Amino acid sequence: MSRDMGTLSRRAFMGRAAAFIGAAATLPWPALAGSEKRPLRIGYLPITDAAPLLIAHHRGYFKDEGLAVPRPVMVRSWNVLTESFFAGKFDMTHMLFPIPLWMRFRQHFPVKVLAWDHTNGSAVTVDGRSGIRGFSDLGGRRIAVPSWYSMHNLIMQLGIRKRGLTPVIRPQGQRLQSHEVNLCVLQPPSMPPALMGRKIDGFIVAEPFNALAELKIKARIMRFTGDIWKNHPCCVLVAREALCQREAPLVQGAVNAVVRAQAWCTNHRVETAGILSRDGAGYLPVTKDVLMRVFTGSDLPLYSEGPPPRPVMHPEWKAPRIGFQPFPYPSATEFIIRQMGKSLVEGDTGFLRSLDPGAAARELVDASFVTRAMEKAGILGESPWSREMSREEIIEID
Repeated sequence: MSRDMGTLSRRAFMGRAAAFIGAAATLPWPALAGSEKRPLRIGYLPITDAAPLLIAHHRGYFKDEGLAVPRPVMVRSWNVLTESFFAGKFDMTHMLFPIPLWMRFRQHFPVKVLAWDHTNGSAVTVDGRSGIRGFSDLGGRRIAVPSWYSMHNLIMQLGIRKRGLTPVIRPQGQRLQSHEVNLCVLQPPSMPPALMGRKIDGFIVAEPFNALAELKIKARIMRFTGDIWKNHPCCVLVAREALCQREAPLVQGAVNAVVRAQAWCTNHRVETAGILSRDGAGYLPVTKDVLMRVFTGSDLPLYSEGPPPRPVMHPEWKAPRIGFQPFPYPSATEFIIRQMGKSLVEGDTGFLRSLDPGAAARELVDASFVTRAMEKAGILGESPWSREMSREEIIEID
């Protein structure tokens, strides 16, 4: 049984996807007027990557666009979220960027990436008792990633290979050589408990689980991912291609709301932390102090001072711990496609190596909705957004 997505088997995927596609082909897709009566269903993981979707809901931005959007539904793992999207339970969601690559080009599921949901927002966190300071210290260690198809897996493998180490996938407890780094998949909420129980030596994941581990179990941030790949994408906004084609006004309204929420999050970080926390609207099951560390804590001296390696090696980048920038730069998509083809995962990645990165990026990503949304919000060309539709990808492991 293939386990390309960690615990989601290909057989399970194909069964669910086929059932959904067959059913969808027989159902009418209403225009916007009818769509207002049909709720737009959104799912999310309890991570700060989902902030734009959650803030758009909380502040009524979907309602302002004439959309009926019930409170988004929280699930605990990427496999559950992906299966739910396959089965039609959710119309729109955030998703780790490499997952749509797997969906569209390996499983031939008609998904579209509509925008970036955020930038940066992740870190490598290690056991504070371990003495691990940098990638060079990870030999013989066990490190968790949230999905084989994740920016986290990609960035982790860039780092360990840069230091002459070898990523492997081995059962827990199997003896490792000093140059091997054993990678495993864990759902994000399980990572801090696994670290505390010494079942793993570290993890790379989205916030707030890095901040939670820092504050509650005295873990240490080894490196922020946005300090390795400057302002990188992580989660993206996705919908089925049929929805984009047949209900384009509905999709446009939803993207308008999310882009508006990204701008609000950028300028209201303290308020965003309060709303998302369990002390506020309860979208995320963590306290406000943890989320304050995520949204306002990237400039603390403990991250950028002292001998290298440090969590922040490039203070001149001024990369926020989590940022918000909706335009899906093709250069980043192409880089992801090339690097995922070189990354170790469970399952076959031959389909990635056979892709033309430019052509695949154009097929996967539809930037028309987000471009119109940025224009409507009046933020196209304003900092941190740019009128330039291309950029140079900056990756430095150090």
